[in-house]
Amino acid sequence: MNTKNMLQFLRDLEANNSLEWMKENKKEYLSIQEIFIELVHELILRISEFDSSIPHLRAEDLIFRLNQDTRFGKDKSPYNPTFRAHISQKGKMPIPVGYYISIAPNNRSFLGGGLFTPMFKDATTMIRNYITEHGAEFENIITSADFTKYFTVRSEALKNVPTGYDVNHPQAEYLKNKSWYLEYPVSDHAISDTDRFVRDAIKIFALMQPFNDFLNCALKGFQMPARKY
Repeated sequence: MNTKNMLQFLRDLEANNSLEWMKENKKEYLSIQEIFIELVHELILRISEFDSSIPHLRAEDLIFRLNQDTRFGKDKSPYNPTFRAHISQKGKMPIPVGYYISIAPNNRSFLGGGLFTPMFKDATTMIRNYITEHGAEFENIITSADFTKYFTVRSEALKNVPTGYDVNHPQAEYLKNKSWYLEYPVSDHAISDTDRFVRDAIKIFALMQPFNDFLNCALKGFQMPARKY
């Protein structure tokens, strides 16, 4: 597997973001997609060695499409030139939280963990309540030396602590959050060295595990909202 080739394909797609170009280069796309599938498969196997909650899932089921929803955004380009996958207990669903990989050209790649989306209000409430009740545990995780060396908790957040929560709680700032996630940036150079990238990714994902485990404890029993048709 040659992850360097993935970056070049994404650069070409970004410069020629059209249905016509993708049609002309479909054979190359399918070849590059297989490289990403192989990479995700390797990550699944390695992650499951330290996180027993991760089953041996099919890599193909964890990968997001390149097609972009152009209905609501200003960007009408048909493709998002990024290879993405989410590895968790239930596949690529955002909950339970897991390990996220996003490969984009020009040093925009990152490894992620935690809850990225603020759209599930019940999930947000469950995590806020869990932090309220297990503040010391949360504090220990996010202030550990390994954590602070590589991560900061990121989020879309409210200006004030929401109604019903103690503004003087030791983790009051985190109670403002609508989501709780981590992003570790990865350079193009790091991705181009496949073996090193895999080793580094596993190291980073292992360091994310206590944070993910905490959120998944908070989200125990969460039910995804039924789709509206």
